[in-house]
Amino acid sequence: MKIRAAIIPAAGIGTRFLPLTKAIPKEMIPLIDKPTIQHVVEEAIDAHLSDLFIVIGNNKQAIVDYFSSPYEHADLLKEKDKKRLKETLENRIAKATIRYLAQPKPLGLGHAILMARTVIEPNSYFSVLLPDDILVGTEPAIGTMAQLAKQNNAAVIAVQEIPQEKISAYGVISIAEQLNHDLYEVSCLVEKPKKENAPSNLAIVGRYILPHKIIAILDSMQGNSGELQLTDAIQKLIETGEKVLAYKIPHKRFDTGTPHGWLEAIGHFGLNDLR
Repeated sequence: MKIRAAIIPAAGIGTRFLPLTKAIPKEMIPLIDKPTIQHVVEEAIDAHLSDLFIVIGNNKQAIVDYFSSPYEHADLLKEKDKKRLKETLENRIAKATIRYLAQPKPLGLGHAILMARTVIEPNSYFSVLLPDDILVGTEPAIGTMAQLAKQNNAAVIAVQEIPQEKISAYGVISIAEQLNHDLYEVSCLVEKPKKENAPSNLAIVGRYILPHKIIAILDSMQGNSGELQLTDAIQKLIETGEKVLAYKIPHKRFDTGTPHGWLEAIGHFGLNDLR
């Protein structure tokens, strides 16, 4: 099983950062010297995912320009011997092909993934990385998850332990079986449960390895009113008999989709730069 494709949904409006996001896509808000979306693009590349698809909506041209345009100061960087920075800006990103898919309206994560229906190879697995979730660790989380998917012929979702008072903001797994200290088989998923009804304290945190079969499931759910939720589609996947595993990631996570999480990330990356 070869996993090549990575879907990066970036069509959200960014209401928590208004009025700034009227002018700047939230995915382009910087963490010191890089926009947030570059961190997940680099994670995908470090995991040897070669086909990247960024799902964009209106007012997201800055993302396209950032990854598509030659860096105008490249010669100056070369003259000043800023080799590492130039490699980050150009050579590293060049290891993958980045393409863009339009999502006319932000109708949920499931709908964003459905925009990739024509580019995902049949009978393959693909990855999904949410740019709000920045993961810091020794290895790219999505790469470990891809290996687990290959070894178990199963879908894999990333989870972390979340305090009970915050659990109602997440999709939460119910455990069928604990396979080892950081891997679980999932029996069902509950989207944003009340804290007293949460089946566990393990919440989904923005990384997925999914089978092509999920596309047909999402397609069949389109007639429902409201947003198309990926959690609901994964639950239907489980109900068809497909194995879904949850990997408890050891990484430090920053939810940069909130001002508080963004500030925490700024503190982390700023201190690392000083070191």
